[in-house]
Amino acid sequence: MQPGSAKAMNLKTGDEAYAVIKASAMILAFALVIGLLFFTAGCAQETTPPEEESIRQKVQLIDDFIILATTTSTYDSGLLDFLNPIFQVQTGLEVRVVSQGTGAALETGRSGDADVLLVHDRKSELTGVEEGYFIDRFDVMYNDFVLIGPADDPAGVTGVSTAAEAMALIADSGAVFVSRGDDSGTHRMELRLWEAAGIDPTRGSWYESIGQGMGDTIRHADERLGYTMTDRGTFVSLKDGIDLAIVLEGDPILFNQYGVMAVNPELHPGVKYEYAMMYIEFLMSEEGQNLINSYQVCGETLFFPGYGLE
Repeated sequence: MQPGSAKAMNLKTGDEAYAVIKASAMILAFALVIGLLFFTAGCAQETTPPEEESIRQKVQLIDDFIILATTTSTYDSGLLDFLNPIFQVQTGLEVRVVSQGTGAALETGRSGDADVLLVHDRKSELTGVEEGYFIDRFDVMYNDFVLIGPADDPAGVTGVSTAAEAMALIADSGAVFVSRGDDSGTHRMELRLWEAAGIDPTRGSWYESIGQGMGDTIRHADERLGYTMTDRGTFVSLKDGIDLAIVLEGDPILFNQYGVMAVNPELHPGVKYEYAMMYIEFLMSEEGQNLINSYQVCGETLFFPGYGLE
């Protein structure tokens, strides 16, 4: 071996070792980078915005339902299809709707088969509160009743200013009048108008009591080219598909107040009172009242916030 060859060999061996160490370090660094990327990607998949996480926690916390007994007018108008999903997203509570006439809805509440009621017969509602069946009642919203009929108005209703006069003209003309006949808030108002006019409509063949909800009553009146009384909200939601028009409106007696109230848990311990109050508080909140006011069909507002009205 020539002088210096051992040294050269040692240098070569050292260079190879250094190369191996350098390559290993690069592989390790690359592995660390890849691992870090996978780790951060995994964290990103688990991370949600604070608001979404909060909603998810509420849903997991509650994950239940309440039963709302309400009128066909709030159901047929589409208002509940607008409000209830918003409430469910915020709380996790599903609102299962039982759509009835107000009289039937009040009976459902009295028997403890609902948690919360949204109806429109203020006198009967307050009586139910006085009797202890319901608690925490609020005036939640309002609209008005209107008389609708054929565009040519054979009874001449458009020439008068009061609902009682209009009812008398319909009776005198013998024109068809279609009544809900279901003990709803609308039906009860209609009966008060006949009483104010001094007329018993059940004696006339022109009077048809069908025992149906508001939407079906309007459609039947349209088929019969007759008159009927309806809340404005349901009429607006259906008017594009019918030929009937408003023939009388604006009489103060036609004011239509809606109330929301909880079933008394002292009478029915099985009702979900705390959840019912969450729904009531949602409707009565500034957000809820603004949502009610913002709901429109065909560019028309169907209900107006009613908090605090007497």
